[in-house]
Amino acid sequence: MRWLAVLFTVLAVAACATPAIQPPLTPPAGFAGPALEARALLMDDGARLPLARWAPESGEPWAVIVALHGMNDSRASFRLAGPWWAERGIETWVIDQRGFGEAPGRGIWAGEARMVEDVRTAVSLARARHPRAVIAVAGESMGGAVTIAAFASDRPPAADRVILLAPAVWGWSAQGPVNSAGLWIAARAMGDRAVDAPEWAVRALPASDNRMELFRNYRDPNSLISTRFDALYGLVDLMETASVRLGDIRAPTLLLYGANDNVIRPDPMRRALERAGDRPGFRTGFYPDGWHILNRDLQAEVMYRDVEAWLRDAAAPLPSGAGAVLPELRDEGREARD
Repeated sequence: MRWLAVLFTVLAVAACATPAIQPPLTPPAGFAGPALEARALLMDDGARLPLARWAPESGEPWAVIVALHGMNDSRASFRLAGPWWAERGIETWVIDQRGFGEAPGRGIWAGEARMVEDVRTAVSLARARHPRAVIAVAGESMGGAVTIAAFASDRPPAADRVILLAPAVWGWSAQGPVNSAGLWIAARAMGDRAVDAPEWAVRALPASDNRMELFRNYRDPNSLISTRFDALYGLVDLMETASVRLGDIRAPTLLLYGANDNVIRPDPMRRALERAGDRPGFRTGFYPDGWHILNRDLQAEVMYRDVEAWLRDAAAPLPSGAGAVLPELRDEGREARD
């Protein structure tokens, strides 16, 4: 009876609470609007999002990639891809998204609407700075989910292309009732409590085969090691949007996924792709040697070349010869059942 009373109390408290998100900001007096600064992008509400930028050494870029990092990561996530693309005439912009890196509200979920608006603003600034360039948004993991939410919305960013690198599509419909109920309660009853991933899980389920990069990322002070329960709740909400609305993107899209992805498992990716269906301009690429953070894997240059080639000609074959993702995941599912 005591345990039932405790459970009833927890549920009652949880039902009255809502997971926290960052409060809206008010632009300062005399605010002139969004702007590109030397080391930041100034958003529409006056927030400064730290910016990493890699540009060709000479001349105007023929393409600009606005890149979005994954959960608990930062603008350093594209530190290997940015210089490689810059040598081939592509400029890369990477912001610390709100709640991450050195952006406002570190550790606190910003909310899907606010994160999507930041993408619209970043793309507008890139378009204004390079009006003749091909503008693409590349989202990795959580950044991929933000990208889907933005481009599936009724006001998609004014970009020409969408690149999804192992987008986070492990939403509520793929979580299962136990995970969903546990997170629902935790986010409301103790949302501001942060938890670390178990060390055994990090070792057993690495996000990449590039162990040196994983170590560097772990030691980076801009990386978050602990995650609040309410931030996890917000992430799953965002992933549900991504899983359901992938097929609503109208811009030409390239989705890339690795066979060894231990973070976004094959089943939720398969479900998202099956929901999305086929449409003109939607291509996928499956890497048998790829992991989750494709742009930092040991085979990352394979992905870099595919992205460059696709930006030049979205209809041409990918240099890697990567096949479509969904048939591979369906075959894998049949083999697992057999």
